[in-house]
Amino acid sequence: MAKMWAGVTAGNTDPVADDFNSSIRFDRRMFRQDITGSIAHAAMLSAKGIISAADCEALTAGLAGILEDLESGKLAIDEKAEDIHMFVEQVLTERIGDTGKKLHTARSRNDQVALDLRMYLRDESDEIAALIRGLLETLTDLAEANTETIIPGYTHLQRAQPVSFGHYMMAYAMMLLRDLDRLKDCRRRMNVSPIGCCALAGTTYDTDRRMEAARLGFDDICLNSMDGVSDRDFAIELLSALSILMMHLSRLSEELILWASWEFRFISFSSAYTTGSSIMPQKRNADMAELIRGKTGRVYGDLMGLLTTLKGLPLAYNKDMQEDKEGVFDACDTVKMCLTILTPMLATMTVNRENMLRAAQGGFINATDLADWLVKKGMPFRSAYKISGELVRTCMETGCVLETLPLEIYRQHCPLFDESLYTAIDLKTCMEKRISEGGTSVASVEKQIAFVRKELKT
Repeated sequence: MAKMWAGVTAGNTDPVADDFNSSIRFDRRMFRQDITGSIAHAAMLSAKGIISAADCEALTAGLAGILEDLESGKLAIDEKAEDIHMFVEQVLTERIGDTGKKLHTARSRNDQVALDLRMYLRDESDEIAALIRGLLETLTDLAEANTETIIPGYTHLQRAQPVSFGHYMMAYAMMLLRDLDRLKDCRRRMNVSPIGCCALAGTTYDTDRRMEAARLGFDDICLNSMDGVSDRDFAIELLSALSILMMHLSRLSEELILWASWEFRFISFSSAYTTGSSIMPQKRNADMAELIRGKTGRVYGDLMGLLTTLKGLPLAYNKDMQEDKEGVFDACDTVKMCLTILTPMLATMTVNRENMLRAAQGGFINATDLADWLVKKGMPFRSAYKISGELVRTCMETGCVLETLPLEIYRQHCPLFDESLYTAIDLKTCMEKRISEGGTSVASVEKQIAFVRKELKT
């Protein structure tokens, strides 16, 4: 394919250099955004009298035909083209003649590629947000079905206090709500049009950048032409938001992996989302969750790669910026894949309530409630804490739990104890007494579920 930039140079580059310089392998995915942007650009040029209405009609029809042929498969993208922008323009010129050469008036590939990338990532952000919302629906459904399911809550990976499995799920739901908010905020800053910035200094033509931006669904335009073509902070911000999202998915995956192990057996995955061993017939591996955990590092790497690429670039556009796409495309693909697999994996898993309760009963996770019972009898908390700890040690030495320790043993440690302590340290009572806003009581978790469902509706 001939070089459309040939002029001061003959455009006869070495084939190896051509391949090294080309971005068509990865920027081809932006063909819809490129053609849509070009149609809007032609309309603006016509509205401002820079090209004729007839030229605009020919350009629009030609571009629409290329889009239709690409989507149907009738037209194949030429892998020898330098990039998607040059490919579309060359095909357009081949189809409608010299009129096609007018399309690039009052724009550069620098603002064109910045436009395409913003439009593409805007669409990707919307897709990812929809997938997060689907995962949130699943988490709230799980929470609603398990507001009374007791599970040990952990600190330092040691059993700490009783919580409901519903409360556990809502913790991740709250994280994902913030991820949604970050994406929304990121999209707002992304939705600013660079088209019309041209190479770096703007153009001598009397263009209407705001008209073009509005036709493409942008909220505003870049107010400095050098900034418009030479920064990719919107891509970095998206990668940052996706990295935080993947961190949350990874933490959830880590817990799922632990809970599905034989040592915990809190949950069981559907066989549709587990794999086996090539040598050990008894194995059911949580490979999907492990892959989500592993792919988190990949998204982190995409973020660090782009930060490093941009950190030393002088204004304005530099070819280094071609490296902005593969990483952010990879991150978007990875996140969508992880969300697509995690949601049905959670929806189809079995919650083993009896095993959760058994683990909670054996972990002395009502020791704090025992101390609180003494405090409500008038004892200072530190003194109550000491007595509660001594009673736990007694249980460990005698092989029983606080619920089954005889009252006479309790009274040997403190005469304040009476029969009512057994009600106070019942695990269900312990959980229900957490009445503070955001706590693990059934009423509190139901409020959290209602809040998330309301947020999802808006």
